[in-house]
Amino acid sequence: MADQVSRLSSLREVASQIDSGGDLESLLRGLVLAACEHGGWALGSIMAIDAPHGEAHVVVRHDPTLLRRPLVNRWELATSPALIALQRNEPVYIRDARVSDEFPGYRKEAFERDYRTVLVLPMSSVDSEGRPMVLNVISRDVTDVSEDDLAFMSIIVHLGGIAVEREHRLRAQRQAAEQMRKALQTQTALLHEVLSGGSTAALAATLAGLLPDAVAVVDFAGNTVTASRSPAPQEIGDADWQRALGGQIGAQLAAAAREALAAGREEAHSLRLDDGSRRLQLSARAVALKVDGQAVGALVIFPGKQAADDDLQRLLLDSVTFALSVQMMRSVIRFRFETRTLTELFFEIVERRWRDADDVAQRAQHLGLSLGAPARMIVVDFPDTPGLPADIGTDCHHAVTRVARQLNVPASVVAVGGGLVCFVPEEKAGDQERAARLARRVAEALRHNFNREPIVVLGGVCHELESYSKEWERCWRMIRIARSFGRSGVMSAFDFGPMPMLIGAAESADVRTFVDGSIGAVVAHDREHGTPYLETLAAYLREGCRAQACADAMGLHVTTLRYRLSRIQALFGIDPETADKRFAIELAIRLHGVIENGAVPAA
Repeated sequence: MADQVSRLSSLREVASQIDSGGDLESLLRGLVLAACEHGGWALGSIMAIDAPHGEAHVVVRHDPTLLRRPLVNRWELATSPALIALQRNEPVYIRDARVSDEFPGYRKEAFERDYRTVLVLPMSSVDSEGRPMVLNVISRDVTDVSEDDLAFMSIIVHLGGIAVEREHRLRAQRQAAEQMRKALQTQTALLHEVLSGGSTAALAATLAGLLPDAVAVVDFAGNTVTASRSPAPQEIGDADWQRALGGQIGAQLAAAAREALAAGREEAHSLRLDDGSRRLQLSARAVALKVDGQAVGALVIFPGKQAADDDLQRLLLDSVTFALSVQMMRSVIRFRFETRTLTELFFEIVERRWRDADDVAQRAQHLGLSLGAPARMIVVDFPDTPGLPADIGTDCHHAVTRVARQLNVPASVVAVGGGLVCFVPEEKAGDQERAARLARRVAEALRHNFNREPIVVLGGVCHELESYSKEWERCWRMIRIARSFGRSGVMSAFDFGPMPMLIGAAESADVRTFVDGSIGAVVAHDREHGTPYLETLAAYLREGCRAQACADAMGLHVTTLRYRLSRIQALFGIDPETADKRFAIELAIRLHGVIENGAVPAA
């Protein structure tokens, strides 16, 4: 060994030699070479310790032997002093490996490679895979190692550890800079895709190569669910996943996203999807896509087992969310414009404000509504439920559109304030079952939005432009009747018999005058004095003017009934014994009930 002064003067050369490499492997090679040259050792290596697998791996080696032969690059920790050096954090000195029984692996190799003394020094750094390392130096001859020798070698190892840690930091900085550059490129590419008019499906396909996790894009306005790739490739392939999103699984995923956003739940949670043929148990979290502060869609992320959560990943996610929000904004604007335009056209038709039938037909055709073909009208009236969200009409519009698509019914849906109007093409005369099936499914689907069934009126067939207005009036009379009687669900004109015609007639002034002239005095007297004269008169007519039957039905004595009838005749001059009088009074009572119960504001 060299003297103390020469060793201290050589440390500068050691540091320069270690620092001459351009990457981690070159740095470690320089460290081994400096340790051997300045420490007076013939051979050397650096080994990484893989404790979980019980192995030590040679990372770099210095072997100036001219004779090339295969060398052992992996050692069992049980036969290597490396683990002992790390556990004790002190050097392990083997004076003569050929006679040492403690490490049989070194004893065998000492004869094969012709060396004697081995010194193993722990390092305070790790390799590129995070494994701790040790420095091994070997002498051909038996060498005595003093305390000064150990101190000198420890300084070399310490200098090497400083250089390794600095290289790790530089590599982390380079990786962060590269990730930042990719994030900025990603943001630019996404915005270019959106601003160039790309579709949501194309944007989702772009996300597949950018995000480490599988994602799905839920468009509330467009009523679509688009995915990049399958979140569970072992259970369902990419193609099957895309097809499944077009059915019940897509609807369940969209509903789960809405529920998570409404509850403000940002963390990942368990999600179960089931369409009858397959069941998927996934972990998912929803990120809101907002326009003007309102959630118009959701980015559903299916995180992997080792999902990254650093600043760059969050920056990338923010870029993706922003690009998708811009895409959603285009979809929302288009949907609102088309819905408003179609609604305006519908009321222009039913209110008979149009002048040119051809112009109306062309505008309707452009908006997806064919006025030339027969179509059956279905009118949906929303319940008056307090506390509903502002976009409940949009949600119901999407729900009805989705139901029609599932039933393979090419229905056109029009928003009309507190309800919807659907037009189902009549492919053959009398084909009412398809429209009835759609009406039933619509009532079932919208029950979840209101916690009760809406009124769904199955109307008639519109054959020409004029018939749309007539059918709309007929359906709305049905809705008013259903409201007055507390009815809900699916119904048609046949469910109420002639009542729609009576309500239509009851809206004229002449009929109201007839009702007031016939029984108006009785109604006024009952309200003022609390008498049951109108009720008694109605029951008497209902029982066919049979006194005993009427008394039994009302729970009265027949004498009491006759007294009331005599008072009615004395006070109001009403005598229902003649056929003409009886019919007029009964009609007036019916119309009075329709007027009183049917006084509901129109849409």
